[in-house]
Amino acid sequence: MAQKKYAFTAREAVQYAIQNVNDIRNLRVDRDIQVAQNNEIRGQALPQINGQLSATHYFSIPVTLLPDFVSPSVYKVLTDQGVKDGSGNPITNPTTEPQFFPAQFGVPWQASAGFTFQQLLFQPDVFVGLQARSVALKFADLNIKSMEDSIRSNVFRAYYAVLIAEKRKVFIDDGVKRLEKLSSDQTQLFKNGFAEHLDIDRTEVSLNNLKSAQVQINNLIYIGYASLKYSVGLTQKDTLQLSDTLSVDFVKKDILDTTGFQYEDRNEVQLLNTAIELRKLDLKRYKMNYLPTVSAYWNFSANALRKSANYFDFTEPWYQTNIAGLNINVPIFDGFQRSNRVKQARYQLEKTTNNLDNLEKVIDFQREAAYTQFKFSVFNLDLQDKNLALAEKVYYTTKKKYEQGLGSSFDVLQTEQSYQDAQANFFQAMYDAVIAKISYYRSLGKL
Repeated sequence: MAQKKYAFTAREAVQYAIQNVNDIRNLRVDRDIQVAQNNEIRGQALPQINGQLSATHYFSIPVTLLPDFVSPSVYKVLTDQGVKDGSGNPITNPTTEPQFFPAQFGVPWQASAGFTFQQLLFQPDVFVGLQARSVALKFADLNIKSMEDSIRSNVFRAYYAVLIAEKRKVFIDDGVKRLEKLSSDQTQLFKNGFAEHLDIDRTEVSLNNLKSAQVQINNLIYIGYASLKYSVGLTQKDTLQLSDTLSVDFVKKDILDTTGFQYEDRNEVQLLNTAIELRKLDLKRYKMNYLPTVSAYWNFSANALRKSANYFDFTEPWYQTNIAGLNINVPIFDGFQRSNRVKQARYQLEKTTNNLDNLEKVIDFQREAAYTQFKFSVFNLDLQDKNLALAEKVYYTTKKKYEQGLGSSFDVLQTEQSYQDAQANFFQAMYDAVIAKISYYRSLGKL
């Protein structure tokens, strides 16, 4: 595939993902399948028309044994009339056992053409299936919305993780430049006899540690972009640029009010409520299986009986059959199968209702935990932001004193390390706050 270039804000990345991630594409296909299934159920309630055409040739016409009804009648007449043989004896039937003689009926060439029209008037499962069509489609739509919530959460997390890593990289790169400059200055001072080699070694240790962190953050950014591309639905060959910026104010703004929350704000609750509707319809379907099935039919056919295969010789007749009727199938006893299906459907409904009750309790916990975590994360972010500014001030003050000959390189390295720790703590606090905000919004169903 050709490489493509993309530039996304976080919201644009989410919208692109919703349109292109395969998981949600499959759910849209599932919805199309549900629409086709609905049409299939509707089709069962529409007239069913079937045509039939057959042609048969009998190489040997079937033989039927008919009872010999002629001989007993003849002998009875002879007996009644007193007819005698040449010896003067009455003529009687020589056997009392039933006699048969073979007979062939029909012609060797036969053809039949016709059609059957059938209309279902009432069938319980089809009747309930027609009622369930809109509910099943609603269930498919809510399934898509629930997946969209998961995609939003995943994309936001991956997007802001990369942004934070890139900001962290800028600070680490600046730290490397500072230590390289310090090492260069110390080397020059050492050559001039104004510094010890121990100072250079200490700086090299700190520099090597920071370069290791630089490699780690580069790897983290690379993996972060790969993860984000996958979450959005891009190929790894594509180029992705992030358009948003991230700040403390951005994390803290738009705090939602939790007082107006309703469980139905969460798509998972709507999904389970719809599942309960489907369970109720399923229970209704099994209960209605005690009712009879009623259908009407009409059959028309024409038969050709020929001594040769001249079916299209319309000078010879085609014999017609034209019938209509009504079928009523009444269930009487099935070994308690229907009653046990009703029990199973009732138990499934109870389970789904219990799942809804449990989900509401889980949501209550999620809201409380997410809100508490978000408040703490914002507080910690403010604290780490102030601490970072203070650590930066201490570092540059110490460095200035060192440059003026009023401090040692050891003091500079200590404040540099404190500055780096403050940076790490700040970006970790920012990441925690962003993730807490995403979890908080999702707990309210507002992501």
